[in-house]
Amino acid sequence: MSDKLGYECKMYYGSAALGVGETAVNGSYTELDLAKDVNVPLDKAEADMTTRKSGGWKETRGGLKDGSLDFELKYDSDDAGVAVIRNAYLNNTSILLAIMDGDIAVTGTEGFVANFEIMSFPINQPMEEGVMIAVTAKPRNHHEWYEVGA
Repeated sequence: MSDKLGYECKMYYGSAALGVGETAVNGSYTELDLAKDVNVPLDKAEADMTTRKSGGWKETRGGLKDGSLDFELKYDSDDAGVAVIRNAYLNNTSILLAIMDGDIAVTGTEGFVANFEIMSFPINQPMEEGVMIAVTAKPRNHHEWYEVGA
């Protein structure tokens, strides 16, 4: 796939969290089209593997991965996607989210999919700007890099 601009990417929520043994292909998705400025920091912890045999150089090995998710959501009390995210936060339940580089129904599209827990849901009401929700989500389980048609 060629280079992308952020507005060409898409974010989806699933009808239900994925269970054990299921993959993203098993999910049913709805676009979360009120999302803005989505950030998917994929990181690894670092394990120091340095020994006296390392010749004065540090040796590092990747540890556990972390795939959190930060995004703004335009506040709309009538939007189903906003309600799904809000309810997942209020009820401490998992929500299936897919952060894709395009349309999830198109072969070749790829992205990060996981059952997330909504950790932060502050509603920001600036005087001269639109009301936005600054959502932070952390993977609860079922982490997958999903490639449509792969």
